[in-house]
Amino acid sequence: MNIPGIEEKYMRRCLQLARCGAEGAPPNPMVGAVIVAQGRIIGEGYHARCGEAHAEVNAVASVKPADSALLAESTLYVSLEPCAHYGRTPPCAELIIRSGIPQVVIGCIDPFSKVKGRGVRMLRDAGVSVLVGLLEDECRELNRRFFIFHTRQRPYITLKWARSADGYIDRKRQADEPASKISTAHSLMQVHRLRAMHQAILVGHHTLLMDHPSLSLRHWSGPEPRKIVLGHIEAHDVPPSFEAYDDPIAMLSALHSQGVQSLLVEGGRETLQWFIDHNLWDEACEEVGTISLHGGTPCPTIPSEPQTVEKHFGATVNHWLKPL
Repeated sequence: MNIPGIEEKYMRRCLQLARCGAEGAPPNPMVGAVIVAQGRIIGEGYHARCGEAHAEVNAVASVKPADSALLAESTLYVSLEPCAHYGRTPPCAELIIRSGIPQVVIGCIDPFSKVKGRGVRMLRDAGVSVLVGLLEDECRELNRRFFIFHTRQRPYITLKWARSADGYIDRKRQADEPASKISTAHSLMQVHRLRAMHQAILVGHHTLLMDHPSLSLRHWSGPEPRKIVLGHIEAHDVPPSFEAYDDPIAMLSALHSQGVQSLLVEGGRETLQWFIDHNLWDEACEEVGTISLHGGTPCPTIPSEPQTVEKHFGATVNHWLKPL
């Protein structure tokens, strides 16, 4: 669509605002909204917390009384299609219509089945001029997890492992021996931060029996993710805080039906490689340590080069991000 650069500036402001809800909005999408009249922003807002007011509501509420008359000649920019259904909050499309805003520019369509074009239709039926697709790729990318969950009917899957400098995730050892220490204190904190960003975390049955992991957030704050073990394991070996599944496909279906949008896989090589081989992953992080193990369990392999390689306090992190 042929839209002047100034309009892209307003949508980028929407994206900037939306990111302010990164911690509170999920599992709802991050959304930002900006209201422009006579060449200036008269109102803006974002979705701060799940269950609370949406970005459009906060943007309209932020308009000063002295500027309220300008709503009738304004344009609302919003990164995601306004909702058109009654959930925890009333439909934002109705609010826009009642506010008298004559034009709306939308970044991308909401994939949620109760919206998915209905917001646009409601606005247009009320006589509002609607443009869709401004910075669409960036708007979709902002809410990768939300889009994957609703379009692929499964949680967003992140794979995470640490490997030695010579390519092993662990040395050969017995169950009563501690695992190899590849992560540093700083990278361990980052792992726990990653856990806090996911609703569920998974390990394979071998990792559970060998390491008895707590999968806690000892080095970061946030809600504890649901803990899952995958594979054939006796009921008496499953800790009370864990959920056990034999079939990974059935597990993903169950998590989706329960509204779990994001899953972090921290299992051993066999578990990680299964997700890679079945193309059931969306993001992967590989920490490369400085120690060498000179043999042991080889790290999983992804048949592509990482998009980014970063260095943090002596550790290298390879990062893969699949396209939506």
